[in-house]
Amino acid sequence: MSETYDLAVVGAGIVGLAVAREFLLRRPGASLIVVDKQDAVGYHQTGHNSGVIHAGVYYTPGSLKARLCVQGARMMYEFCDEHAVPYRRCGKIIVAVRDSELARLADLGERGRANGVPGLREVTAAEIPGIEPECRGLAGLYSPATGIVDYGAVARAIEKELRGQGVAFALGTAITAIRRENGQTILRHPGGVIRAAAAIVCAGLWSDRLAVSAGASPDPRIVPFRGAYLRLGAGQPDVVRGMVYPVPDPALPFLGVHVTSHMGGPAMLGPTALLAGARDAYSLRTVRLTDLVGMVTWPGTWAVARRFWRTGLNEMRMAASRKAFIRACAQYVPAIEGMRIDPVPAAGVRAQAVGRDGTLLDDFAISHTPGATHVRNAPSPAATSSLALARELVDRHLAASETA
Repeated sequence: MSETYDLAVVGAGIVGLAVAREFLLRRPGASLIVVDKQDAVGYHQTGHNSGVIHAGVYYTPGSLKARLCVQGARMMYEFCDEHAVPYRRCGKIIVAVRDSELARLADLGERGRANGVPGLREVTAAEIPGIEPECRGLAGLYSPATGIVDYGAVARAIEKELRGQGVAFALGTAITAIRRENGQTILRHPGGVIRAAAAIVCAGLWSDRLAVSAGASPDPRIVPFRGAYLRLGAGQPDVVRGMVYPVPDPALPFLGVHVTSHMGGPAMLGPTALLAGARDAYSLRTVRLTDLVGMVTWPGTWAVARRFWRTGLNEMRMAASRKAFIRACAQYVPAIEGMRIDPVPAAGVRAQAVGRDGTLLDDFAISHTPGATHVRNAPSPAATSSLALARELVDRHLAASETA
């Protein structure tokens, strides 16, 4: 790591890896280094999610999420075909179980069509069992283009491609600060520094801290939300063919607990969304003082808590009671209540950016400091969107570099 690279990419999740790949497509022969605090690629959000290739139903028309999710899903399927990464285009149905949800379901249909989601259609209560035999509801919205994949496998496929093109990797290297000095971007880590002409920072759960170290505003801040999953016990009949989702609360960037087919294993239930005591709180027992202090001293955290305290209580109830968790999913897939649940749960942590005023950022957020481009908010559907998001990031990075 003594040389000076043309570009350093901080973060070896699927977005960072896709950025390195996209940069090489634009600048063949460029010298790149990918840096990550973990010893393997795709460890955090990439490796701890439900594996859904989203079609783009939920997102505000005209937003980055809407545009890049639709493009990214198409690109993800193409990448998987090209690199022999297994996936299933199994479809998803969003189900209304209460009269009060019907108008919101219709709004989702309009939003999805405005975003160009392929094949989207409304279904009646009588048609739902023809798509998902164990599903019940008043009406549904069916997205045949939604699929599932192991994003960890996608990340490893990109890593293999990058290593074959001579990209350097510094895994197990935690970047602690970024600064600009004498026309170079300096990435500081416990063992020294990495020098590059520029950097693109895709640090997920730690993106705000690195942006601030580079001179960016502290607003927004990452507030971690722990999502817990349950797995159905092995050896039982498949309860879903694809995925069954509830109608989400439009005030929140979360999609509610859902039932999802999973590559290489039984269906998963979840995730919940509970404030976490650490940015890597894959266990409820994991609490880190720095993360906890950072969360409770951020005014936005308290604004979110005041606004959504009822939702928070419900999430706490599901975290404390497996029966409550299962009951939530059984509202639209009743058979789940009679099925065996794997005793070992799973969890992920969502890097949700929260503004000082309590705004839950509901779109990808990209910003610049001298010599660096930062992804300040890239939760779901970032994995689906990763290849298209990488194009956007490299476009913006090169444009910012030209005007600097």
